[in-house]
Amino acid sequence: MIIEVLSILISLGLLMFFAYRGYPVIVFAPIFTLLAVVLSGISLLPSYTETFMTNAANYVKSFFPIFLLGAIFGKVMELSGAASSIAHTIVKALGSNRAILAVVLACSILTYGGVSLFVVAFAVYPFAAAIFREANIPKRLIPGTIALGAFTYTMDALPGTPQIQNIIPTTYFGTDAYAAPVLGTIGAIMVFVGGMLWLERRRKQAVTAGEGYGEGHTNEPELIKNESYMNIWVAILPLALVLVGNYLFSRGIWTVETWYDPAILKESFKIEKVKNVVSSWSLIISLCLGIIAAILINVKQVKNKLASGLTAAAMGSLLAIFNTASEVGFGNVVKTLPGFKLIQGWIMGASEHPLVSEALAVNVLAGVTGSASGGMSIALEVMSKQYLEMANAAGISPELLHRIASMSSGGMDTLPHNGAVITLLAITGLTHRQSYKDIFAITVLKTAVVFILAFAVSIF
Repeated sequence: MIIEVLSILISLGLLMFFAYRGYPVIVFAPIFTLLAVVLSGISLLPSYTETFMTNAANYVKSFFPIFLLGAIFGKVMELSGAASSIAHTIVKALGSNRAILAVVLACSILTYGGVSLFVVAFAVYPFAAAIFREANIPKRLIPGTIALGAFTYTMDALPGTPQIQNIIPTTYFGTDAYAAPVLGTIGAIMVFVGGMLWLERRRKQAVTAGEGYGEGHTNEPELIKNESYMNIWVAILPLALVLVGNYLFSRGIWTVETWYDPAILKESFKIEKVKNVVSSWSLIISLCLGIIAAILINVKQVKNKLASGLTAAAMGSLLAIFNTASEVGFGNVVKTLPGFKLIQGWIMGASEHPLVSEALAVNVLAGVTGSASGGMSIALEVMSKQYLEMANAAGISPELLHRIASMSSGGMDTLPHNGAVITLLAITGLTHRQSYKDIFAITVLKTAVVFILAFAVSIF
């Protein structure tokens, strides 16, 4: 059993190392998956074609529309100038004295409004660099600041967020995107306050040491001068449509749950429970409305770049989902290996309370795969039924299972091999050595908050 557990750890370590070195996960995830299979003495080719590829394909089938529409929405928000207007307005309102807060809020509004995390990083970075330079804050703090605003509480804690990490649990628990709003809001406030305290502490340390923005950086954005921005109320209209539409179509007066006859859905489409697909359907409709609105608010500027923009968005969504699907395939093969049974037993035995056990399981697998959505999908695929049974026996609402799972996915996922971390560092022209310390601090904070909430609920 020791060798079988080591086979998993060795493969994971190699995947993290190669991702850290900049090698594509989509290529090396299957390679190190098969290495784990060989070391475990399991059949090689069936594990690849029937387990790895089948689970990767199922993930693409389930979530590709959301990845694609999210990428398109973010791109047309960028092309129309709406994303720039939102970021500029916040930065201008708060000023360079509150540079870190301004960047965090800009990222938060865009992410909570449905813009892809990757697009948020691209949209906000030029303004972050400009205001950090003006305030003479070290550039190395930008990735951690963007990570706090885009990769944490607006991604998976705040109720109603349209990010994929908040949609996946609905499939397993029959909930919707607004599950456990009080718990999620409390967690969001804790992460926001803790993250801001950390980043401000790091800024003050830099001031004391006499460190400024720095010179000789790579990927420096061009200085933004005399650019005209659209009215802020017009700019936020597409975001508002996504948020309001998502609520109305998921649990409001126009809920898609009542649009189709359940008997027909079951007989013709094999949909056993309509609730399991309501969140995905409502988000698909809402993103479509947001895309149309983002185009219409500035048709003149968008139309000439729409073809190339859609191509870029489609390519970006394909890369994002296939990277994640490869990590899902890796995790699903790992869960079939003998060594995983020992790991699963340790996780399930670590706590008798379903929320604590779930928080541990999702964090571990998100860390293994380097993907919040991938790790959570695997954990819930394997253990959601057990957690539901445990929760029902303890009188715990499935909504709490949803929120803890969602928030846990955004905990240890941001290890060095995480795709969003690698992309963020590439965008800002910085390295892991320069900036990962702050991203890791946010990661530890987020993970700690989830366990604090899970333990608090288990006690009370």
